[in-house]
Amino acid sequence: MKNRKLIIIGDSAFAEIAREYFDVDTNYEVVAFSVESPYLKRDQLQGLPVVAFETLDQLYSPFDHDIFVAITYTQLNRLRARFVSMAKGKGYALASYISPRAFLWRNVEVGEHCFVFEDNTLQPFVKIGDNVVLWSGNHIGHHSIVRSNCFISSHVVISGFCDIGENSFLGVNCTLFNNVAIGKDNWIGPGVTISQSTEPAALYSAQESERSRVSTLRFFRIRG
Repeated sequence: MKNRKLIIIGDSAFAEIAREYFDVDTNYEVVAFSVESPYLKRDQLQGLPVVAFETLDQLYSPFDHDIFVAITYTQLNRLRARFVSMAKGKGYALASYISPRAFLWRNVEVGEHCFVFEDNTLQPFVKIGDNVVLWSGNHIGHHSIVRSNCFISSHVVISGFCDIGENSFLGVNCTLFNNVAIGKDNWIGPGVTISQSTEPAALYSAQESERSRVSTLRFFRIRG
């Protein structure tokens, strides 16, 4: 039963996805999208109005509307954090989404304004800060901490007793050993393995696989 109204900040693919999840799994009714006026390129998305963020509170009262900021890891998550701060400054309460198809042990702590997709596993004593996105299929090991304003993409393995610094991004399929501390403002690329703690503002790029000089047709002996 829909008894709460929600505005989604953003008009990207994440905004469309967030609307779908909130509609299906929560008691929120999504009523509008919003972007800053210089980026207001359309007046509708998925049949709902897209309105300027600057005048949002004049159209949708903070007393009966909540907000979710559907922005990914732009500027190392700072753009999402900026909108969160501005929304709170306008008096809006912040919404979170935790998929009923995610597994969270009973003593897991999750901060405000988080989005936890399906198939995440959060083991005992895990702590998630504010404004964190956990895309689908991650493993967050016991006693680990993901601090505020982080973005964890899909199928990331964070082993036990890890500490992920604020604003960090962890790419698809990266792996962290036990007892690793990731410094603030880190970028861990897809498929990267981290076995030791990192300094603040460290960037670990993914190494792309080299293309073989042998074609698939030659390798599999296919003719014609």
